[in-house]
Amino acid sequence: MPLRMTFPKDYPGPSNISFSISNLVLVFFALLSITILSQKHRLKGMSSRSKASDMDVSSFCSVTGASPKDARKFLDKYKRLDAAVDAYYSNSGAFAASTKPQGNAPSTSKLNALFDSYKDPDSEDITINGTIKLCEDLEKDPEDVVLLAVAFELKSPEIGRWTRKGWVDGWKANGCDSLPAMKNAVVRLGNQLSSDSAYFRKVYLYTFDLGRTDGARSLGMESAQAFWSLLIPFGLKGGALSHISSTDDDDDDVDMNGVEGWRPEFTEWWFEFLNEKGGKGVSKDTWSMFLDFMRSIDAKFEKYDMEAAWPSTIDYFVDFAKERLGSKA
Repeated sequence: MPLRMTFPKDYPGPSNISFSISNLVLVFFALLSITILSQKHRLKGMSSRSKASDMDVSSFCSVTGASPKDARKFLDKYKRLDAAVDAYYSNSGAFAASTKPQGNAPSTSKLNALFDSYKDPDSEDITINGTIKLCEDLEKDPEDVVLLAVAFELKSPEIGRWTRKGWVDGWKANGCDSLPAMKNAVVRLGNQLSSDSAYFRKVYLYTFDLGRTDGARSLGMESAQAFWSLLIPFGLKGGALSHISSTDDDDDDVDMNGVEGWRPEFTEWWFEFLNEKGGKGVSKDTWSMFLDFMRSIDAKFEKYDMEAAWPSTIDYFVDFAKERLGSKA
């Protein structure tokens, strides 16, 4: 006897059940589509952020010469490219391995060949004519302040002279054995000279010996003022000569309270004072301590300590500057 199934009176029937299941399936796939689209949108956003980060890393490496690995460290910490670059130059010792470009070791033979292409045929060194040609190839004016940083790196014995040893060792230390690499290094050195107080000090102090004539104990007044005219505006613009609250060697001791320090017009006053004073040269003591003076003096010259061990030339200049300020009041 065949079995007969009985259903409740309110049973919707097979056709209605099929319709209900179809609706559920449609709802399921609709929700699935929304989920997939949402996931794609999220991944696209992540990809865009990754691409932006890669662009920042590339820009950071181009400016500083750091490795991509260390570029990411600074960018991850400081978030913005400009803040990361500033932090890199302000903390140049934080990643010692990053201060020079990474890659294969530069070729000594290539560097020697480049040196020979600029070398004076009547000398063992590159001299004035070769220096002019080098500047043309680097696309830099011979009077560009960055050439002082290059001279420091290559241990140039005097303006317009480069030895083979200094050339090879200096460019090697900067990861260069070709003109394109040298051009990039010069850009990096210029940025570092402008913004890194510790590096600025090294180049500044080296410039004294670079500019002295043989046997002279002082730097000629005309040369000293020419070098100051190059270095001071560059350091002020980039922050290497930012005001500090003391003359200690700790360059992290930056006065962030808005105290205004050295102004461009003070440089003109300094030159006027020296010319009126009539000296023929600038001693090494005055040259070196003038750097600390510029970074520590306040804009009104009120915090200058006459009892400190400043050179007398700077003592007299403070009196001169105070009179100038008084006459302007």
